[in-house]
Amino acid sequence: MNYQDQVVVLTGASGGIGSAMAKKFTDLGAKVALLDITVDRVQALADKLGLGSDRALCAAVDVSNEESVKATVDAIVKHFGRIDVLVNAAGIPGPSARVEDYSFSDAKKVLSVNLFGTFLMMHTVLPVMQAQKHGAILNFGSVSGVVGYPFESAYGASKAAIIHLTKNAASENGGNGVRINAISPGWVKTNMMATILDSYKNVGFDNADENVTLGPMGRPGTPEEIANVAAFICSEEASYANGSNFLVDGGMTLG
Repeated sequence: MNYQDQVVVLTGASGGIGSAMAKKFTDLGAKVALLDITVDRVQALADKLGLGSDRALCAAVDVSNEESVKATVDAIVKHFGRIDVLVNAAGIPGPSARVEDYSFSDAKKVLSVNLFGTFLMMHTVLPVMQAQKHGAILNFGSVSGVVGYPFESAYGASKAAIIHLTKNAASENGGNGVRINAISPGWVKTNMMATILDSYKNVGFDNADENVTLGPMGRPGTPEEIANVAAFICSEEASYANGSNFLVDGGMTLG
């Protein structure tokens, strides 16, 4: 895979998976726009990866805010001149709670960041890619958007909607040089996973492992394993992949 001089935009770039993707794409030659809710963490990531302003643009963006997204995308295009890849990894898990205990405000926040954040980034970046007649977008679904997982109603609903949004947009853009796919990880060893496991005490689990399904491989994935698949999906080596949801879950959803 070769991303030499391609511009890759990563939302949620300071997270465990986001950081691993930033390293993977830049190791393959890409220039990156590292986006997160605050700039300090993505600047620290750029510094850690040894990326100067010629290789990395670090910016704060609220993906749920249309004005913030538009201003950020405009800044990326002004800085790099193009956008070749967009990876929508920004997301929040929300609380662990039964549907009847899940507050409406919490549900709205999860959907706003996960679903509407993905929509707004696509909505704003697609015209750039369409004008180029080239681009790849990768959205983050989840196994929770494929199968029912307890205590994740808003999160699972947001991820199911992202998967279907991906398919809708892929059907509209497949013939103009822009491919759109989704990746749906299972459990991945990140700070988000640790936060979710800790929250299980709120729904009565003294041992969080009692509510964790790992599948036949018997372990969570690593951020690097997700990054490897993401880089392939967005590359020219996956040029015929469009509208697909790639399950990367160690077989968790096999049943």
